[in-house]
Amino acid sequence: MKRELFDFLNTDLQFIRGVGPVLAARFNDLLGGRRILDFLLHIPSYVKNRDIVDTIDSVSPGEIVTINLLVKSHKPGRSFGRRRSPTRIICADKMGKQVVIQFFNSNFLDYWLKKLPVGAWRIVSGKLEPGRTPTINHPDFIEEPQNVANIPRFQAIYPAGEGITQKTFANVRTQVFEKMRGLYEDADSHIVEFFDALRAAHFPESNSDLMANSDNIVKLAYFELLAHQTAIAISRRARINPTNCRVVRAKKYDLMDRFYSELPFDLTNAQKRTVQDIAQDLQKATPMMRLVQGDVGCGKTMVAMAAMVMMAEFGAQTVLLAPTDTLANQHYEKLKPMCEKLGLVCDILTGRDKGVARREKLTSLRSGRTKFVVGTHALFSEDVIYKDLGLVIIDEQHRFGVAQRDTMRAKGNNPDVLALSATPIPRTLSMTMYGDMDVSIINEKPAGRLPIKTTKLSVSRINDLIARLRGQVAAGAKVFWVCPLVQESEESDMTAAVARHDELKQVFSGVGLVHGQMPKFERDAVMSEFANDNSNMKILVATTVIEVGIDVPRASIIVIENAERFGLAALHQLRGRVGRGNTQSYCILLFGNNVSPDGLKRLDVLCETDDGFVIAEQDLMMRGVGELLGTRQSGWINYHFVDYKQHRDLFKLATRAAADMVDTEDWVSDLMYIFGRTTHLGA
Repeated sequence: MKRELFDFLNTDLQFIRGVGPVLAARFNDLLGGRRILDFLLHIPSYVKNRDIVDTIDSVSPGEIVTINLLVKSHKPGRSFGRRRSPTRIICADKMGKQVVIQFFNSNFLDYWLKKLPVGAWRIVSGKLEPGRTPTINHPDFIEEPQNVANIPRFQAIYPAGEGITQKTFANVRTQVFEKMRGLYEDADSHIVEFFDALRAAHFPESNSDLMANSDNIVKLAYFELLAHQTAIAISRRARINPTNCRVVRAKKYDLMDRFYSELPFDLTNAQKRTVQDIAQDLQKATPMMRLVQGDVGCGKTMVAMAAMVMMAEFGAQTVLLAPTDTLANQHYEKLKPMCEKLGLVCDILTGRDKGVARREKLTSLRSGRTKFVVGTHALFSEDVIYKDLGLVIIDEQHRFGVAQRDTMRAKGNNPDVLALSATPIPRTLSMTMYGDMDVSIINEKPAGRLPIKTTKLSVSRINDLIARLRGQVAAGAKVFWVCPLVQESEESDMTAAVARHDELKQVFSGVGLVHGQMPKFERDAVMSEFANDNSNMKILVATTVIEVGIDVPRASIIVIENAERFGLAALHQLRGRVGRGNTQSYCILLFGNNVSPDGLKRLDVLCETDDGFVIAEQDLMMRGVGELLGTRQSGWINYHFVDYKQHRDLFKLATRAAADMVDTEDWVSDLMYIFGRTTHLGA
């Protein structure tokens, strides 16, 4: 990539005429960056056709209309206390049909009246509102007939943020492509092809130009996948490079036989296969980089325990990195008794550890006495020193960024890495997303686990549901009740946790409440009380803070309100909070009165299967990879142009091509920079 083009792509948007620092900051919020490159990767989502029509009768309500109108009269709005009626401009089309233009903002009244003088013809473009009289509220464009060129025939509409208008997008787009025209024309033919396709995407002439199967979008998707897959191929080669190898550890102790004998159950065949994969990795000179994918409740923690015991046989230390204090404590309480039976020192380190207690834990880690430590981000604090860190286990790995994972690995000398993910990824995507890792899949549940019975129920029958719950709670069941919001809102008809908690307290005793706005220590205390078998708390009303890592074996019922508003993956994770014991568990999906067909379809999928991989595949087919793997799971891929449903063949094609690009040609390196997969030109 030429230096001139590189510098231009990295120019701050505030230096584009008409933008400035305030709008650039808003672009940053919307795009996740404020460079011209960030803008270029944000293409329009659809096109508004603004062809001029002769009569309003040829346009249906709700559609965009662009029409020549004769201004007949002005009817300024009148004030009624604090309220003011809209200003109405009475017009007529060429056929004499009346059309009303309305303005609700009196601050700009004089401006609009000057733009629409009585007796003049004006070309007006905007949305035609439904009603007895054809009406256009606040038109997008008002131009004199000789200035019709100012109204785009095909207007590209961008996904926008607060304070950024479509006119701003059009202004930036025009300037950017005018200035870029001569910067890439003599570049490699592949780069020219990429930027030509990008230009076409920013200047579409119809909605079909923006469809995932259009020629230009397919090209952009392929280039994006190629950049990503080549970066993965380079990463994998670097990992197996001889300079990155280590001396294979010698076994000092025999602990695995004792570990298996102390287990109160047999591992499933899938768990055994995964443990064998890990054992083979630990015997290689190349550090292990393995992802263990497993559905909710499949037994990943015991596999992690087996890996830790194998590392202890070498005399080395293991850390288990969890995203929250609650999850770290649950792992610790589950694994510490097994460690004690094997004579291994197990500890926990979180941000709550202070003073003497923290210093004692750090001393034990530095000396090598502690062989297994569970914790949160505190594990890679600067003052935490390990004698011989051999294995890093990362739970819910997508919750940690690359920099955090690398910081943890830097605490040892090429330690092995085992990542755990409780969010199943379709097998067709695993190698694309995790091509630099070896993948093991645990696709069996432990013996004795009964399938969760899932049903959907209209919210209109909530009283029947509460009546049924009375008997279940009286018999000793514990119930999760999940709501999508914390507090009620005028902008939403969704149920709020606080309101539902207050209502259930009128019927049941022992109703708890947790949500993300509570202080963390208070939230953890409520969750701990609910998990205590001897506690009087039988129902826990919560938001999605319980989605991952809450283990309450006695909980056998979960109610999810407004379930149609959740994605399949989130619903499956929530459902996984029950069914962790040997009793029959139930999941009730409450849906609202305005549920859409797509919403009901998602609920039907949950009712038909509890296989997380099947659900993940359905989720991708319904939503596409961009939404499923977007910002919510921020450690995963966030594609700009790739659509899983339309571009499935491109995944394989790009993966094969990337194998030949490891010794990257310059143009592939340029693409990797453009899509943020590598650094370039010292950036």
